[in-house]
Amino acid sequence: MLINDPATVAELQELYPLYETALVTNDVETLTSMFWASPQAMRFGVTENLYGISEIAAFRKGRSPANLVRMVKRLEIVTFGTDFGSIALEFERETGGKITRGRQSQVWVRLPGGWRIVSAHVSLLP
Repeated sequence: MLINDPATVAELQELYPLYETALVTNDVETLTSMFWASPQAMRFGVTENLYGISEIAAFRKGRSPANLVRMVKRLEIVTFGTDFGSIALEFERETGGKITRGRQSQVWVRLPGGWRIVSAHVSLLP
């Protein structure tokens, strides 16, 4: 199996900043479109478990746009073949005058409509 094909890694390296920009600017349409439009898509957040694109879209639409800016401290991409990849990162966000540390993981799959996130997880560190 081909692991970390340079062209495939480069594709995800180009896509991820678009996700991050959409996240911190609360661009709901872009964020939702980057997920697989399926009832099998999943996103587990700090306070929510979302199953399916409908729940993911509803969460995005109802989320407060306040305090979304964060600093990505480490980002790792691993690809398997040319159609499957994983992005994991650590981030920091200032909340109430203190730094909150967290982590995020995403599973990306190349589908007929292009690369989409099929599963994501966000958690905070104590």
